[in-house]
Amino acid sequence: MVRRSSSGPRGLPKGRAHQDGARRATERPETGTTVTTIRANCPSCGDVQLTADDLTVRVCADDERGSYCFRCPACQRAVAKEASRRIVDLLVSSGVRMQVWRLPAELGETRVGPPLTPDDLLDFHLLLQEDGWFGEIEERVRSSLDPQDR
Repeated sequence: MVRRSSSGPRGLPKGRAHQDGARRATERPETGTTVTTIRANCPSCGDVQLTADDLTVRVCADDERGSYCFRCPACQRAVAKEASRRIVDLLVSSGVRMQVWRLPAELGETRVGPPLTPDDLLDFHLLLQEDGWFGEIEERVRSSLDPQDR
């Protein structure tokens, strides 16, 4: 839950729940600066307290899906969670860094030929164990092409 160490811009008193229930601001007496504390859930440890520097928000530029990730301070496990646009906006406004990424271009390519089967994958694995595997693959690709494409 979001808590303010003093009255916030909406006049909420200290300790009162605010908005999404995942963020609070505390003042560090030694420096006089305010640090936002973010509560997140580790699948192993449960709720953990993080700062904005502990998290990264990731947003896909192609479909606007969002997520955030962090390393659990208790067990050191890498944790990634999906996030709605509202959560992404809230985290970024709290100072969490944002990475924008794109879907791989290969997803838009036209697929040619039948899909790979588990047997194809096993054959490929076995082929890679042999000397001269690259030449063998070149020959197989050449023989699969139309004569006009050779």
